Amino acid sequence: MKGQEWYQAAEVAEEYDEKRFSRGGRLIDRREKRAVLEALGPVEDQRVLEIACGTGRFTVMLAERGADITGLDISGPMLQEGREKAQRAGVADTLEFMRGDAGRLPFPDDHFDTVFAMRFFHLADTPAKFLTEMARVSKDRVFFDTFNRFSTRSLYNWLLPMGSRLYGDSEVRRLVREAGLDLVNAEHDFLVPYGFYRKVPDWIAGPIRSADTAVGETPLGHPLASVSYWQASV
Repeated sequence: MKGQEWYQAAEVAEEYDEKRFSRGGRLIDRREKRAVLEALGPVEDQRVLEIACGTGRFTVMLAERGADITGLDISGPMLQEGREKAQRAGVADTLEFMRGDAGRLPFPDDHFDTVFAMRFFHLADTPAKFLTEMARVSKDRVFFDTFNRFSTRSLYNWLLPMGSRLYGDSEVRRLVREAGLDLVNAEHDFLVPYGFYRKVPDWIAGPIRSADTAVGETPLGHPLASVSYWQASV
């Protein structure tokens, strides 16, 4: 996995949400949460695993909706941020955070109803291995996102502290198929890359996002989108 040392630093964990999901980044946070909720559907009493849960943005959100959820991450400082977030939300007793390797999940086959990962596959050095493990421990659904190769994401990828793995559409479809999954749905969004939204205030980000969404709904939306959300079934 790319950037493990950087990702596990305490100062990165402490600043993670503020740097990525304040200012125009709030638009990203809302869109990602909507993508997860739409893909997973009702989660009450469902057993859910989140891979690379980070600071627990989605883990806590789903616990608040009644999911029996486990958040797994390789970073101890990130998990600590997640535990504190769960405590503030009043759901600390209804979820579990655990440290672990997504390439060797410590769960039996078909253990969860749903397994998902957000902001993970751009760091994956062996995506086939990770996706196969996700499929192994899920008995119903697998959901994840990718950053796309032929998009504006590639324009600033080299500036990032650890870069990103970018994917083509056909590559993701092959990975899904080889993991023994059936692709159910794919959505594509954000012609303007995440990095732009994080750098500008709300009053600039809002109109840009409206224009971004409008163009995204045209035939140009799919080929130019920088992010894709993939929903598959076991």
